[in-house]
Amino acid sequence: MTFASGAVARSRLDLSWPILIGFALILCALIVLPMSWLVYFSVTDKGRFTLTNFVKLVTDPTFVAPLVTTVVLATSSAVICCAVAAPMGWLVARTDMPLRRTIRALVTASFVTPPFLGAIAWELLAAPNSGLLNQLYRGIIGDPQADPLFDIYTLPGLIFVISCYTFPYVFVLVANALDRIPGDLEDASAILGGRALVTARQVTIPLALPALLAGALVAFLQAMTLFGSPAILAIPAGFHTMTTKIWSLFQYPPKPELAAAASIPLLVLTVLLLRAEQLILGRRGYTVVGGRQSDPRLVRLGGWKWVALGLALLVLMNPVFLPYGALLNAVFSPVATQLVTLGTATLKNIHFVFFELSATKLALKNTLILGLASATVGTLIALVISYLTARKAIAGWRALAFLATAPVAVPGIVLGVGLFLSYTRPPFVLYGTLWILLVAFVTIALPSAYQQLQSAFRTINPDLEEASRILGATRLQALGHITAPLLRTSVIATWCFIFVGVIRELSAAIILFTSETKVISVLIFDLNESGDLGAIAVLGIIMLVITFAVVIAINRIPGFGGARLRT
Repeated sequence: MTFASGAVARSRLDLSWPILIGFALILCALIVLPMSWLVYFSVTDKGRFTLTNFVKLVTDPTFVAPLVTTVVLATSSAVICCAVAAPMGWLVARTDMPLRRTIRALVTASFVTPPFLGAIAWELLAAPNSGLLNQLYRGIIGDPQADPLFDIYTLPGLIFVISCYTFPYVFVLVANALDRIPGDLEDASAILGGRALVTARQVTIPLALPALLAGALVAFLQAMTLFGSPAILAIPAGFHTMTTKIWSLFQYPPKPELAAAASIPLLVLTVLLLRAEQLILGRRGYTVVGGRQSDPRLVRLGGWKWVALGLALLVLMNPVFLPYGALLNAVFSPVATQLVTLGTATLKNIHFVFFELSATKLALKNTLILGLASATVGTLIALVISYLTARKAIAGWRALAFLATAPVAVPGIVLGVGLFLSYTRPPFVLYGTLWILLVAFVTIALPSAYQQLQSAFRTINPDLEEASRILGATRLQALGHITAPLLRTSVIATWCFIFVGVIRELSAAIILFTSETKVISVLIFDLNESGDLGAIAVLGIIMLVITFAVVIAINRIPGFGGARLRT
C-alpha cells in the first residue's frame, strides 16, 4: 500500500507531459512563426492581398539581374568544386599518396573557416591595386603601373572565393563514399580480368557517383545562399546576388514586403535541392552479403604519389595557406597590404582592437553570451525533441521530426527576414535585444543538433528507461538520470558544434543586429566597410583560434574522434 500510494503521489506530481509538450510547442514557434510571417508579408501590401511583389521580382531588372548572377555563381561554383574535390577525395581515400591524414585535416581547416573571413583574406591578397599577389607580380615584372594579375572584385573572383570554401562539402561526401566501398568489389572485378580503368569505370565511379551528384547540389546550395562573401566582394564590384539584394531591401527606406517576396524563391529552391540530394543519396546503394567487408584497396601511384601530394597542397594554398598567411601578416603589419618584416612588425593593430575600438568588448561579450546560451538551449531542445521522436513518446512525433530538420532548408538570410517580421511587433517585440539573435542561432543550429542526438538515441536500448519507469521514475527523470548520462559524449559534441556555429554566423545576424547587439561576425563586416583591415585580421585570428580550439577539443572527446566531424 505504501509503494502504491507513493506511486500515485508521484504520478499526480509528474510534470513530464506538460514540460515535453511545452518543448514541442517551442519547436513549432521557432519554425512556424517566422515562416508564416514571411509568407504573409510576401503576398500583402499594407494589409491587402496582392501578387505585386512577385510580379516585380520577375519584371524589374534590379531583381532579375541578381537572380541570374546567383544562378551563374552557384552553377559555376558547383562545377569547380566537383572538378577539384572529386580527384582529391579519390587521392585521399583510394591511393597511397603520402600525408593523406594531413590533407584531410587541412580540408577540415578550410571547412571551418567562415567564408566571409576567407573573402576578406582574399581582398588582402588579390585587390587589384593593393593586393599582395598583385604587388608581388608587379615587382617581378618591374612595372609598378602594370594591370593587376588578379582582380577579386569580379564575378569570376567571387566564384573562385566561394569555391574555395565550398569544395570541402563535396570532398567530404566523395571521400566518405569511397572509404565505404569494400575492396571485395574491386577485387572481384580484377579477378574477372578487369583492368584498373575498367574497374574504375564499372565499379568505383558508379558507386561514388551518387555522393558526387549530392555534393554538387550541396555546393550549388551553399553558393546560392551565402551572404558574407558576396557582400564583401560583389557589392564593391557593383553587382548583387539574391542574398545581398535581400539585405539591401532593409536599408533605408526599408521594403520588408519585397524582402519577404524575394526570400520565398530562395526558400523554395533550397527545399527542392535538399529533396533532390536525399533522393540521389537514397536511390543507389549496395549490400555485401556473406561476411565482413574488406578494407578499400589502395592504388599504388609509384613516383606519381609525390606529384599528387604537390597538387593537393597546391589546391589547399587557396583556402588555407595563402589566406591564413595574409591574415597573420595583416595582424602585425603597419599597413595590412604590405609584407611585414622584423623591422616593421608592430602590435598597434592588437592594441587598437582591444583598447581603442569601443565595439570590441561589447561584440565579444555578446558573442560569448549568445554562444553559451545558444549552445545550452539548442542542445537541450534537440535532446528533448530527439527523445520524443526516437521513443515515439507523443502523438505527432513525425511532425516534430520534420520541424526539427526543417530549418536546414531555410537560408540564414531568409530566416533573418522571417524573424525580423515576426518579432518587431506585439505580442513578442524582441528586435533590438539579444533574444532575437538567440532565437535565430538556436533555429539555425537545430537540424544538425537534432540529427546528431537522434542518431545517438538509436544506439541506446530503451529497456533501461522502461526499467526506471517501472520503479517509479517519470519520463523526465529517466531521461535526466539514465539516458542523458549515456549520451554524454554526443551531448558535449553537439554543444560545442552549436557554440562554433554561433561564432561564425553572419547571414541571419546581419538582418537582426542593432548597435547594442553586435557580435564578432557583424563587427568584422562593419570594419570591412570602413577599411580597417588590420583590426579585421586580429578579430579574424581570434575567431579562428576559438573555432579550432573547440574543434580540437571535440575530437579529443573519448569515443568521438574525427569521424563525426566529416559527416
